[in-house]
This record gives sequence, structure tokens and C-alpha cells, in this order.
Amino acid sequence: MMAAEAKTSAKAAPSATTAAPKGGAVKGGVSKDKGPKHTPSIPKVRGGRKMRIGYVVSDKMQKTIVVELEDRMRHPLYGKIIRTTKKVKAHDENSVAGIGDRVSLMETRPLSATKRWRLVEILEKAK
Repeated sequence: MMAAEAKTSAKAAPSATTAAPKGGAVKGGVSKDKGPKHTPSIPKVRGGRKMRIGYVVSDKMQKTIVVELEDRMRHPLYGKIIRTTKKVKAHDENSVAGIGDRVSLMETRPLSATKRWRLVEILEKAK
């Protein structure tokens, strides 16, 4: 007798849950809280632009400087600090940077075949 009651109650439970409508369900299964009217208007943030600090090694081109960027990393096994340098071309609109200046660069859209950085500010003038 108890087994029969358990079977009937088990059969009744799923049918009761499927018959009841869900709390936030609307026509078509889409909730009211979505869509352009209810979505908060947060301005899309552009991807973070890379910022680097380096030293100007050449200013012979028009509106372009060559900056040497230094990267330091610790060797994973031996622990020695390894210095690697890389030269990049940066856009200097007013040609104000000179050789030896310490400058701040920001990544930008490609301005030429090899130029993808622009001068933000001169941090320290060469002596």
C-alpha cells in the first residue's frame, strides 16, 4: 500500500511543476528585464592601451622618433634578471623629443607600416 502511494505522489509532483508558470516568464520565454529599455546604458570601454616608458635613440625622421623600450624578466630556473630591449617607432607630431629624452608612449592604431605608438609626454629632457 505504501509503495502505491509513493508512485502516485512521484507521478503527481512532476506534472504539478510543469503546469505552473515560471515567475519571470513572459510570452516567448523572454523575461521582462532584458532588452534595450531595461538594459543600463554603460558606455563601452575600449581595450586598455599599452603604455611604455623608454629613451629616444633617434629623431632624424620627420614627425617620428625611435624609442628603445627595455623589458626585464627573471629567468624561471636560474633567477637571473634578463634585460631585453626593443626599438619601436613612435609618432611625434611637433618633433619636440630629442635624442636621450625619457618619454612616455601609448599604443595607437597603425600610422604607417612600422609605426604603432605615439608620444604622450616627455618625462625628462636629455642633459
